[in-house]
Amino acid sequence: MITVTDIAAKKIVANIAKRGRGMGIRLGVRTTGCSGLAYVLEYIDVVNSEDIAFEQDGFVVVVDPKSSAYLTGVEVDYVRQGLNEGFEFSNPNERDRCGCGESFRI
Repeated sequence: MITVTDIAAKKIVANIAKRGRGMGIRLGVRTTGCSGLAYVLEYIDVVNSEDIAFEQDGFVVVVDPKSSAYLTGVEVDYVRQGLNEGFEFSNPNERDRCGCGESFRI
């Protein structure tokens, strides 16, 4: 369902270690921006009973059921471009993305 690249996985593991706690990440979408939806990535300490969860590279990836339809096939990568760096989402289901890259539409 969701793929995390090796470089993104290493960054997630490093960030969990830096936090000093946590078991993984939660991926989701929220309504915002010009195109309607934005990706959300947050670190988690527990998995909720309704969550869809799987383990990868020593951490858990969690998706809430509402967001799962939007995230099928997503690849999470970690990219550095000049002075900027961060997680990047490649979603084969995206139809459109706003000019600033903040939001997308399916």
